[in-house]
Order: sequence, then C-alpha cells, then structure tokens
Amino acid sequence: MDRDNRSNRRWWIAPSILGLALILSVAWGYREYTVRKDMEVTLENAYQRLFFDVKKHVENVQTNLSKAMVANSREQNVLLLSQIMNEAYFAQDKLAQLPVPQADIAKTEKFLNQAADYSYYLIRTHLDGKPLTNEQRGQLANLQENSAAFNKELTELQAQLAKDNFVIGSLSKRQTTKVRKGNENIFQTTLVNIDKNMAKVPRLIYDGPFADEMIDRKPVGLTGQNISRERAMSIAKSFFGSNKVSKITPFEEGKHIDEIAIPSYTFSIQPSNAKDATAYIGISKKGGHVIWMRNARPLGQEKLTIEQAQRKALEFLEAKGFKNMEPNYNQKYDGGVLFNFVLTEDNVTIYPDLIKVKVALDNGEIVGFDAVQFYSYHQDRNISKPKLSLEEARNKLRDDFEVNSQRLAIIPKGKDEVMCYEFKGKYMNGDFIIYVNADNGKEEDVLQLVIDENGTLTF
Repeated sequence: MDRDNRSNRRWWIAPSILGLALILSVAWGYREYTVRKDMEVTLENAYQRLFFDVKKHVENVQTNLSKAMVANSREQNVLLLSQIMNEAYFAQDKLAQLPVPQADIAKTEKFLNQAADYSYYLIRTHLDGKPLTNEQRGQLANLQENSAAFNKELTELQAQLAKDNFVIGSLSKRQTTKVRKGNENIFQTTLVNIDKNMAKVPRLIYDGPFADEMIDRKPVGLTGQNISRERAMSIAKSFFGSNKVSKITPFEEGKHIDEIAIPSYTFSIQPSNAKDATAYIGISKKGGHVIWMRNARPLGQEKLTIEQAQRKALEFLEAKGFKNMEPNYNQKYDGGVLFNFVLTEDNVTIYPDLIKVKVALDNGEIVGFDAVQFYSYHQDRNISKPKLSLEEARNKLRDDFEVNSQRLAIIPKGKDEVMCYEFKGKYMNGDFIIYVNADNGKEEDVLQLVIDENGTLTF
C-alpha cells in the first residue's frame, strides 16, 4: 500500500515540477521581454532626441544667418555670429552621435564647421573695426541658403519618419538589421542625400582653421603602415575595453570614405554593461590610430563635479598614451562636460595639437573622444627660443590690461603656426586672452572669455 502511495506521489510530483519550471520560464521570458522593450524605448528616445536637437540647432543657424545678413551694427553682428558659431558646433556634435557612417556625413560636418569658423573669422574682423564687405555678406548668403536647404530636408525626413513609424535605434534584431543596411534605410539614405547636397557649398577662402585650404591639407600626425579591418577591430575593442564589449560590428563605411580628412574603419559597439546603448568608433586606416569615439547612451542624473570629471578625462588620456596634455576650456551640456586638452612641450602650450574628451557626469564614463585635430597637426616641432623677452612682449599690451597669467604658446594662423606670448587678464570687468608674436611683437589675436556655470567659451 505504501509502495502504491509512493508511486502515486512520484506520478504527480514530476508534472508539478515541470509545470512550476514552465511558469518560471514564462515569467523570466516575459521579464526579459519587458526589460528589452524598456531598453529599446530608452535607446530610441536618445536617438530621437539627438535628431531633433540637430534640427533645432540647424534652424537656429539658419535664422541667425538671415539676421546677420541684414544687421548693420557691430555689436549686433558679433552677437549673432557668436550664436551661429555655437549652434553649428552643437549641431555637429549631435550629428556625429547618430547611427550613420562618418564618411557619409563628412560634407555636412564640413559645412557646419565652416559655418562656425567663418562666423568666428567675421567676429575677429569686427573686433578689428572692419565692417562686413559685400563679398563677406555674399558668403553669409551662400551659407544661409545651404542651411535652409539642410533644414528643409531635415523637416521632410522628420515627417517621413513619423509617417512610417520608423524606429531609428531599436535593439530588436529586425530593426538593428534595418539600421545597418545603410543606404536602404530611410533615415540614413536621407541623411546621405543631404550630405550630397552639402557638396555644393562654395569654397570658402579665409584665414581660419576650417578653411578649405586647411581641410584639404594632408594630416601630418599619422604614423605607421596601413592596417586591415581585422586589426582595426582589435584596436577598437582594446581602446573601448575588451571586457566592456558585448558585440562589435563593422559599420558601413560609405561611398565617400576616401574623401574625409582621415580615412578610417568605423565600428558599432554594444557595451556589455549597458544593453540600451550603442557606441561608435573610428580607427584610421593609416597606422591604426583611434580618431574618434562616441557613446550615445542616455546620461543619468549628474553626480560628479566638473573638477572630478576633468580628473577622469586626464586619467583616461594618460592611460591611452597621451602624455603632457593640459586641460583648457570646457562646456557642460546634456548631462556631460566636454573638455579641450592641448599638448605642452618644453613649457610651451601647443594649441593645434587638440584632443576633445566628453565625460558623463552620472558616473564619470568617457562617452566622447575626438583626436581628429591632434592627428591632423601633431608633429615633431623645432621649438626655437623667442626673440622677444617676456617683458618686451608685455610692454606691447595696454597699460590698463590687468595680466593674471602669462606663458608661451603656439597658435594656428592660417596655414602656419606662430609662437606667441599668451597673456590672460582683465579689461573693464571682461576676461580676455591676448596673443603677442614672440618674435616681432605683433598682436596676433585677442579672445574674449565667457565664463558661466556651464563652463568657458572663447570668442
């Protein structure tokens, strides 16, 4: 009888265990599904926000260019041109974080760079007391026309995405495949078409670092032989942190890969510690140098100070082999802070050798890295002794300019580099930097600093 009872118990225990396992399996599967959907929504929101931010910044560029064409006072033009410069830089930064091959938006980035830098150039001419010429107003008209075309196509793309209920950055296999199909994808195809139209922007001839003459100049900082895609992938994983990479995939290079300043292999990375994020990284074909990295993860509540974030950025640069990098200016936005670092050699600050690092203020993670300018200009320099003494250069300043700090610096000047004495100080309650040529005493440049709770900007 007991034997029959034990047999009966075995008969219902096994199905019960299987049933419980099935219930737990379904519950676990549903939880994984909801977590994945939450991640998809988070990532999608991040990409959508980036896209709308790009559109907003371009709209502001277009509006302020229109105003600058008709404004006649120096004060108003300086204000408008400053706004154009900042909006164009912000648009470029957001555009670079969207899941589109860098090569396919190279011309658009060039346009935004030129809009920003030409505005800066005109600010400098105004500060020298020179009014806008008819030729310069014509250049502004060309930039305004192209920004209007850019904005129109972004508006049409926005309407198309809404109509088709298109998801830019879904984590689902079907949507991820759509994103990586490149030009077959509505989003990427339209941005590539916009980029082709940006190729029609007239050449700008002026004394600025993003003038066509400078853009077309061959980078001098790349060393080593050409590498394979496989080697580039290994370098990308190592730079990001092999233990932090869940998956790495070669990204569409784009048809214009050889037209960008530094031809690179591009990869998308799914971090192992953040399933709701995608990072992108570019490795130069020549020498295998990491040119840029963007981690488009949503940034959480700010917990770090700017000083703490700066220490994180410096530690990162030193770990990646960039020694003697000096922090200069920073700007806080969208839950992170972007730092500019420049090289110092023999107690000389070398501004052309610039690296940008963006740090997330929620946990100190490096979410942005840009060494394009560093590898474009870095070289072995013969830093000669200045012909003027510090005191002789200081005598070139206004008597009422209150100097707070002084040092030697190399600054870009058109196609050349100039050794200067850099004087930081105050004049009539404003913060300024004055650069005096260390050989002939000429005042090479004057920058005004705008300092607020979000960082420091120079004009």
